[in-house]
Amino acid sequence: MKQIITKILSKEVGLKKEEIENLIEVPHSPELGDYAFPCFVLAGRFKKNPGEIAFEIKNKIKKLPKEIDEIKVSGAYINFFVNKKILSENVIKDILSKKEDFGKQNIGKGKKILIEHTSINPNASPHVGRARNAIIGDSIVKIFEFLKFKPEVHYYVNDVSKQIAILVFAKAENLKFEKMLEVYSKTAKKVMDSKEAEEKIFEILKKFEEGDKNIVKSFKRITDIAIQGQKKILSELGIHYDFFDYESRYMKSTKKILSDLEKTKKIFTDENGRKVLDLKGTSVEGKMKSPVLVLTRKDGTGLYPLRDIVYTIEKIKKSKENLIVLGEDQRLYFLQISEALKLLGYPSPKVVHYSFVLLTEKGISKKMSTRKGEVVLLEEFLKDAEKKAMEKSKNKSASKKISVAAVKYAILKNNPEKLINFNLEDSLNFEGDTGPYLLYSYVRANSILKKIKKNKKESKINDLEMKETELVKKFSQFPEIVLNSYKNFNPSVIANYSYQLCQTFNEFYHECPVIGSEREFFRKKLVESFKIVLGNCLKLLGIKTIKEM
Repeated sequence: MKQIITKILSKEVGLKKEEIENLIEVPHSPELGDYAFPCFVLAGRFKKNPGEIAFEIKNKIKKLPKEIDEIKVSGAYINFFVNKKILSENVIKDILSKKEDFGKQNIGKGKKILIEHTSINPNASPHVGRARNAIIGDSIVKIFEFLKFKPEVHYYVNDVSKQIAILVFAKAENLKFEKMLEVYSKTAKKVMDSKEAEEKIFEILKKFEEGDKNIVKSFKRITDIAIQGQKKILSELGIHYDFFDYESRYMKSTKKILSDLEKTKKIFTDENGRKVLDLKGTSVEGKMKSPVLVLTRKDGTGLYPLRDIVYTIEKIKKSKENLIVLGEDQRLYFLQISEALKLLGYPSPKVVHYSFVLLTEKGISKKMSTRKGEVVLLEEFLKDAEKKAMEKSKNKSASKKISVAAVKYAILKNNPEKLINFNLEDSLNFEGDTGPYLLYSYVRANSILKKIKKNKKESKINDLEMKETELVKKFSQFPEIVLNSYKNFNPSVIANYSYQLCQTFNEFYHECPVIGSEREFFRKKLVESFKIVLGNCLKLLGIKTIKEM
């Protein structure tokens, strides 16, 4: 419908079609029409009051397409009233014919995009806060797939880290995955309190870079145990990866990259004997006391940023389109890496930053830290969520899907950059803005359709009732919602739309009887359409549907 209105206005407003479409709004009140175009942006162009411009444009439009019943002016807005019957016929026909393809567009056809997300240090079981990276990243991947892109999902394994060296120091290569966090936390505290222990950690790292067979074997053993454990837990959320990229593979190329950076005359050796990249005069200046990026230790061994630069360049060579999901605590670091890449002539990946997850229980919020051992493990959290879901649901076999829906939706409904106060009990509520509520609405639609007798004759519908119209309009917004979410790398757009869609459907259901009504045939189509659109939403959020609750 927005495209039709854009076509009407394009001859009169002097803006590009994309600009017009982006400006079109949905009024807060039905009395102001179904869509509205604000004329404020045209005041400078026409040198007139926006209200006058609105009247002039409205008067120039002589012929309306069949989809539009009427145009009115309200203040600086041109308001469009759509033909509800034609709108419903077109939208419902489109949904029922396309089904799971409704809302899909070919904008990504043949285009590859490399998406890196999660990339947890392989030293412990992931905590709930880290799951936010994986859940956001996975939903973004699904949105790109929906728009016909070919996403390639990568997980960067930091297997040359101080964290792994701490576990090697603790002789943890034969530990079970479940025990790693406890051993790591205890040893990390010991290393913090002992200069001698810290020096041994650096010795272990140096031996690793020099290729010491026993040390390399220990690093590999610990990393493999951790990655297999992390993969298993994340698979419980339905999250999978195409490639696991090990940091150690990029060590050989660090000397060349360091040499290339030295040619820029931006590298210097600091008072501690470390190689440092000078970032004065870049976007980093003013954001840190000393705008630099440290690349090596005094003994010459490379640091994580140097290998990360090599890795990022390799990703860019594999795919022109690159996206990475990072915590907000990595915002400055990402800028530093971006400036280093710029010096080397490479673009930086697009980035989605996400904020922290605070677990709230009995009014107390708590931030998590793996190093301190102050975490709520994702594995334990999911088990607790499933147990609580089992207590609330009659369908015990669906409890796992309900609990996963609760966790995923509670994370995805928030803008990635917004801090989350996560309360498990609230997220499992079957009413309100929750994942279980979405599943409940889907189950309700499924139940209605099962009860309707087949071969019901079609009755002629001349006009739509208000709640029927609202539901059809909400359906019609879905393709644009997907596009908006894609453009902003923001699954919360789809999550919030899903909740609004369910609210609209439940209001329709309460006010408009379906089974046995004179409008049963038409309303059955509305319920079928709702089930398809919500099903598509849930798929994009990584939430599996259920038939009963």
